[in-house]
Amino acid sequence: MTLALRDSPEILPAPVDDYLATLNAGQRAAVEHGAGGVAGPLLVIAGAGSGKTNTLAHRVAHLIVNGADPRRILLMTFSRRAASEMRSRVQRIAARVMGDKAATLTEGLTWAGTFHAVGARLLRDYALEIGLDPAFTIHDREDSADLMNLVRHDLGLSKTENRFPAKGTCLAIYSRVVNAQAELEPLLAKNFPWCIGWADELKQLFAAYVDAKQAQNVLDYDDLLLWWAQMCSEPAIAQHLGGRFDHILVDEYQDTNRLQASILLALRPDGHGLTVVGDDAQSIYSFRAAEVRNILDFPAHFAEPARVVTLDRNYRSTTAILDAANAVIGEAPERFTKNLWTERRSSDKPQLITVRDETEQANYVADMVLEAREEGIALKQQSVLFRAAHHSGPLEIELTRRNIPFVKFGGLKFLDSAHVKDVLAVLRFAENPKDRVAAFRVMQLVPGIGPSAAANALDAMERSLDPVLGLQFFRAPGRADADWPGFVELFAGLRAKPAWPADLERVRLWYEPHLERMHEDATARRGDLLQLEQIAAGYPSRERFLTDLTLDPPDATSDEAGPPHLDEDYLILSTIHSAKGQEWTKVFVLNAVDGCIPSDLAVGERDEIEEERRLLYVAMTRAKDSLHLVTPQRFFVHGQAARGDRHVYASRTRFIPEHVLDRFARTSWPPPSQSANGRAPQPDIRVDLKARMRGMWR
Repeated sequence: MTLALRDSPEILPAPVDDYLATLNAGQRAAVEHGAGGVAGPLLVIAGAGSGKTNTLAHRVAHLIVNGADPRRILLMTFSRRAASEMRSRVQRIAARVMGDKAATLTEGLTWAGTFHAVGARLLRDYALEIGLDPAFTIHDREDSADLMNLVRHDLGLSKTENRFPAKGTCLAIYSRVVNAQAELEPLLAKNFPWCIGWADELKQLFAAYVDAKQAQNVLDYDDLLLWWAQMCSEPAIAQHLGGRFDHILVDEYQDTNRLQASILLALRPDGHGLTVVGDDAQSIYSFRAAEVRNILDFPAHFAEPARVVTLDRNYRSTTAILDAANAVIGEAPERFTKNLWTERRSSDKPQLITVRDETEQANYVADMVLEAREEGIALKQQSVLFRAAHHSGPLEIELTRRNIPFVKFGGLKFLDSAHVKDVLAVLRFAENPKDRVAAFRVMQLVPGIGPSAAANALDAMERSLDPVLGLQFFRAPGRADADWPGFVELFAGLRAKPAWPADLERVRLWYEPHLERMHEDATARRGDLLQLEQIAAGYPSRERFLTDLTLDPPDATSDEAGPPHLDEDYLILSTIHSAKGQEWTKVFVLNAVDGCIPSDLAVGERDEIEEERRLLYVAMTRAKDSLHLVTPQRFFVHGQAARGDRHVYASRTRFIPEHVLDRFARTSWPPPSQSANGRAPQPDIRVDLKARMRGMWR
């Protein structure tokens, strides 16, 4: 498509409308950096609730309004949804100056997406130059784990005298090594100490895993970055790649790993045209190999140090909440100094609530949630945050007892459900017959086909010049006679005349009888497959659909962790990690005690402790008007080998030391003169009544 670019006189900016007038001084400085040209590197430190997305969208629009070719702008976000929203915002902003011309121009903003999606596109573009078959398919995490398991089994590692790490652990180690750019042995010692004795075998396994992927012409998630980074290590290719873009902008830079940072620095060694946006105080994903040093060290990477613009005006929280959050993060030994401020005045300090135990914590939250609802704050405007998913167990029981509907963030994603994976595996197999993981899954859907028969069929395909002929000439076991011909016909049709999105409907119709046979809830699962067809209609090809859906899957309609009903009010329960980027009127933080925040599993190195501090900061800055941090005084611990079941006593989180307590309102619950919900306090005893009941009949 030919685009009318900025140098066309009919779309000169209209001076009558200052489209940057709504920005504050810091936001405007970030947007206007370089006056619309290709300027030196820019780091935007965007505090929580400071309008980061709005600022980045205005910067992209400002570049386009001032003559930048949108086709030469690379914008990388951390979700496909974020990229789509960014494009829409850019169009709306540019339209204030350019009118209807803005839509045509912003359609050219085609290089907006996740790191992995951009990597997949570039690898297909440069496949022939780097020895890669451009028809490669992409394995999701489960497919990758299955392939790792096949290789693990072929090497005899699944039958070792001492139990070798499971497939998921092996994949996690491999992924961590790749993304953190780390040596295997030190990484095992730090993150997987129980696997330290298997270092040599793991190296052998990973080498064989790479060979298997290449033989099958598949890439996994990590390859999309690793191959891109390796491609950028070749100066000629890196120069050509970097030359395709005048401007590179990266959102959530604090969440990048070393591999992603190396790609950016290879594309822009001098930093010109490079903008990164993020907040070191919200770097909380080290378990995904995110590296906070990427953002802390960014300004010093270039001969011309990056300009740093700080966005510290918060549009979300009250002054009292920000005072407390600033005090917590202010204890960090290393950070970009900023103190969030706001014009939302309030003297209602965050509540620091002491309760006796987890049972009273659950009672307190349930009472306060219902009380707030009576005051007009909907359940959806309230959230309960916690460090680990299991921390909400007692609360979930209490909410269920009181019939308070809730959603717990987490659970199955759309592509994790078996029926959707089955259908996508058929499409992947048709797209790439060398994909043994997809092939094994698909063939074993056919009644009468087991692992041995599937392996023999694949061997027959590999011996044939044409995979369709190889499958047609394969003699399936007699017990598969009724269903095998239909599968072969389906595969041949998908290979011969790809018709998108009709291919997906064809697969669904073939699969539905198997769905009825394998799942009791076939009706609900069929609804997911129909939704998948609707999604497919928005993609131009089968290959693009499989790539995008693997990289950024939508949520399942039948997800058990989803809303009870779309029109029903419900309380939000979420881990702090899942809550990042969200906001609620009223926020409760469970277990604000040492051992939970910070987790007792993260009290080793200073870096781990500091990430736990940032987690608490992220939780606190989700609140708009009201914040409650709950501190149970004791927990009941089950099954300690030497000491049996017992109570352990907890102390307030170390991230709220004595000298910052004046930022909080401290109370105990329930008041001494009143028991929770009018009930007598729970007795501090434990009696084995089950043994007594058994004894009655002896």
